[in-house]
Amino acid sequence: MKHIIPFLLMCMSVTAYTQEKADVIVSYDMKSRNWETDTVSSHKMTLLANSKESKFFNDLSLWSDSLSSTPEGKKQLQQIIMAACMTQLPGGGMSVDLRKGPVKKIHTYVFNNLPESKLKYYSKFSGDLCYYEEPSDEMQWEISDSTMNILGYECSLAHSDYHGRKWDAWFTTEIPLPFGPWKFHGLPGIILKAESDNGISYTATGIEKTDRVITPMYSADDYQKTDRKKALAEEEYYCNNRESIIKAKFGGDVKFNYNTTDRPKYDAEKYAAEPDYKSK
Repeated sequence: MKHIIPFLLMCMSVTAYTQEKADVIVSYDMKSRNWETDTVSSHKMTLLANSKESKFFNDLSLWSDSLSSTPEGKKQLQQIIMAACMTQLPGGGMSVDLRKGPVKKIHTYVFNNLPESKLKYYSKFSGDLCYYEEPSDEMQWEISDSTMNILGYECSLAHSDYHGRKWDAWFTTEIPLPFGPWKFHGLPGIILKAESDNGISYTATGIEKTDRVITPMYSADDYQKTDRKKALAEEEYYCNNRESIIKAKFGGDVKFNYNTTDRPKYDAEKYAAEPDYKSK
């Protein structure tokens, strides 16, 4: 993997002008704890980055959203999902199990842009598609002497207190790109591992050189601009009152296939990546 370094040093001056192609693509294993089941879930995520900008996303979601961005593609996606999820029953009927198909589960996209000194975060909050912006200087780092080898790269440890969480991040100056998974940015090398004080983690599983285009957000007009803390607070309320919200929207006779009285309450201090919205 060390062959990536000469390529990076050669092409960074080019990307400074073009801004549309990545220099590297990094695969990450993202782990977080599901608040409803208190179990750890794992998802595959991807980072595209050059010296000026980055994009963090889930590949299945990107594929789904790229198809859904046109009427023809949306129809094709529906056909693919139904073909994968539908099963013919012996009596002649049909059953549909969406767990079998390529159904989008992760809505998060993060765009970091150094020239603009800001990041854009797209996701679904309280059932609605929204995005918000925040300035790049909200994330500050303190670099320590500790090191770790990840994927054959010597990585240094840095610490950050960010939006109510303490984060440890391991970055390598052998790949001098100032980005990483999720919102991470601002270190003198790409971040290959990050862990929070509540167990959320991102670990690089592969890294390659690439000339893949850093495409803008698909169907960006479908997302309403919001405030970060407001969106997180409303998402917590939605999680803890989902059944009553759905009943109010669709009628009081809606039935759920689980016992609604036994559902746990969302605990931001335990589960949220950014619990600072709870502070007064």
